[in-house]
Amino acid sequence: MRRWLQFLLLVAVAVPLFAEAPVAGYQVVRTYPHDRSAFTQGMEFHNGFLYEGTGLNGRSTLRKVELATGRVVQQIALPYEYFGEGITMLAGEILQLTWQSQVGFVYGSTDFKLRRQFRYTGEGWGLTNNGREIFFSDGSSTLRVLSPKTLTEVRRIRVTDGAAPVAQLNELEVVEGEILANVWQSDRVARISPSTGKVVGWIDLRGLLSPIFSSGVDVLNGIAYDAAGKRLFVTGKLWPSVFEIKVVHKQAAKPAPKKAPKREK
Repeated sequence: MRRWLQFLLLVAVAVPLFAEAPVAGYQVVRTYPHDRSAFTQGMEFHNGFLYEGTGLNGRSTLRKVELATGRVVQQIALPYEYFGEGITMLAGEILQLTWQSQVGFVYGSTDFKLRRQFRYTGEGWGLTNNGREIFFSDGSSTLRVLSPKTLTEVRRIRVTDGAAPVAQLNELEVVEGEILANVWQSDRVARISPSTGKVVGWIDLRGLLSPIFSSGVDVLNGIAYDAAGKRLFVTGKLWPSVFEIKVVHKQAAKPAPKKAPKREK
């Protein structure tokens, strides 16, 4: 019972129970196969392929995946001591975090050859970039901003919905100028303004994965965006599918039309 209460408290802190930002739904456009052994920690879309960083000690990889078939066409394994986390692609390179080792890796985006390493403090969770800045999550309600040239921290963004901090920020993706963030152990994705840190909206992805796949899967985690095709992809750890979705914004209820006043005879 105590563990269950701790879990409920964790979710309540991560996702405000009374969110001020509007909540949108989704529509599944298409479903693609996904490797059920992939403990997805980061995902990117580039030139028709998905690039995926996976986790767990002894199973962590960086891989290039054929979208239509889910086939892994290129892959490199991390040494056993590293638990792979988020990835991002920038200027011909792929950056990959590790969870608790405080070290990140930089690979060539075409050959996957390790070019260099970089260091950071604390835990590494998610990565994304807008071409000018790199955004880094560590599981808290704060995003770190790194310089693409030095990979050192230049500032931080405190993420809030109204006045409430939003913690457990995990996998990240820049989409149309906003930062989308999976909130760990929830079915919601936060839409974050990178300039203010305010959550400008939520995407509620409850029911995305059919209950028939409830055994052997882990949480929602993995966002990728095809900027040219305006396609948004999401998946989860050990999920059998990658979903292309369309965000459906819920319309506010229209006020009832006013009745004309009755005329007295």
